[in-house]
Amino acid sequence: MKLHSLSFAAVVLCATLAACGGDNYHSTAAPAPQKNVLFFLGDGMGITTLTAARIYSVGEDGELTIDRLPESAFVHTYSNDGQVTDSAPSMAAYMTGVKMNNEVISMSADTRATDADGKPYHVKYDSTCPATGNGSPVETLLEQMKAAGYGTGVVTSTRITHATPAATYAHVCHRDAENTIAAALVPGGAGYNAKLGDGVDVIFGGGTSYFTPAADGGKRNDGRNLISELKTAKYGFAADKSAFDKLPVDGNTKIAGLFTRDHMSYDLDRDPAKEPSLAEMTGKAIDALSARKKGFFLMVEGGRIDHALHATNARRALQDTVAFDNAIKTALEKMEKVDPGLKNTLIVVTADHDHSLQMNGYAARTGKTEPGKPGVLGLVMNYVDNRRPSTDVDGNPYTVLGFGNGPGYKLTRGPISDAELEHPDYIQEAVVPMPAGGETHGGADVFLGATGLGADHFSGVLTNHEVFGLIKKAIGL
Repeated sequence: MKLHSLSFAAVVLCATLAACGGDNYHSTAAPAPQKNVLFFLGDGMGITTLTAARIYSVGEDGELTIDRLPESAFVHTYSNDGQVTDSAPSMAAYMTGVKMNNEVISMSADTRATDADGKPYHVKYDSTCPATGNGSPVETLLEQMKAAGYGTGVVTSTRITHATPAATYAHVCHRDAENTIAAALVPGGAGYNAKLGDGVDVIFGGGTSYFTPAADGGKRNDGRNLISELKTAKYGFAADKSAFDKLPVDGNTKIAGLFTRDHMSYDLDRDPAKEPSLAEMTGKAIDALSARKKGFFLMVEGGRIDHALHATNARRALQDTVAFDNAIKTALEKMEKVDPGLKNTLIVVTADHDHSLQMNGYAARTGKTEPGKPGVLGLVMNYVDNRRPSTDVDGNPYTVLGFGNGPGYKLTRGPISDAELEHPDYIQEAVVPMPAGGETHGGADVFLGATGLGADHFSGVLTNHEVFGLIKKAIGL
């Protein structure tokens, strides 16, 4: 009786694992469908920024691609130690399911970014985080999908080592340890993140400084040239648009493109002959990953939205939001061809945090921004009589968009000329004075939109770390 039971169990095990019979075993079951996750992150893209970008691009009654995503939710973004988060812990919460402290990249909740005296755990962009006693790495969604056999890609308009992209593939106590973060990407080198297996398949962004030695004008203190090491690791590499266009999408070659020493250009200033757009990078990444025929994870960040908002330069912030939206449009079009109806593809679009951007007054509808028509970037023209601007208590006009804090504070307000409003460098006014580039994040909830496989799980009000589990649930990871 025991022998019969054992034999039966062995037969069941052989049939389940295809472990018996060697090459003679053939399963009649259909292969599991390839599943894809595309995670889009508009850095700093609060709901006011989304609203203003819509008006800027297509007018009040128009629609962005983001607006047409069928499922939506609000997301709380507070960090483990802050009412207002920075990009590092918020993106890491999406990618790990763990709330962590401000400035920490994909580490456990007990990890501190600074020592007891408040000194950050990095020196000249190299991590000084103690080996023990200050938290531990937390596995990311990219790492888990890589381990499960998926293709992986990271695309950003910032430095590839900046907080948002770094949270997908690196683990450091402080986000500014960008030399350490860069090393985590290079297979076979010191500091490589072994959880990435044979490497991230697609890497696009800026920031060559953290990949090249200080002696060559970079920021690395160890003398290494990580770009050369990527090439040695068999990556196809591009440093400009021409080389980018020639990168292979053959289903085998890993590809990387680092197009600028620092962040990539704002979309308003980008030279299309030198730098690919976010949409072009997204399209190339999808082509390369889908050619691998095994499902994939792709993170795309519109990172310079945040930088323009910190500068309180609304025009560049809104244009970069539109560029981000165009990348989503490209992804939807390409994925519909790869996976019609998105039956095996989940696309999630959200932001890591808000900013202090606000819309003022009882403005008349402006329509989209065009040359000679600033639109939402212009003055508040009262809806009762839109021939005259609304004014403050001293009779001075004010703009539709302003900031709660920032470098645009004016001790004495006055007229604002059309020439000022049309200038791409115009800085919106702010209530609280801050240094150049010093406008802060805001703590309001952000928008999340989703479509495709399991998108109906995303609804109501969520906290950012819950999104991680919902993505895994959608693809059965």
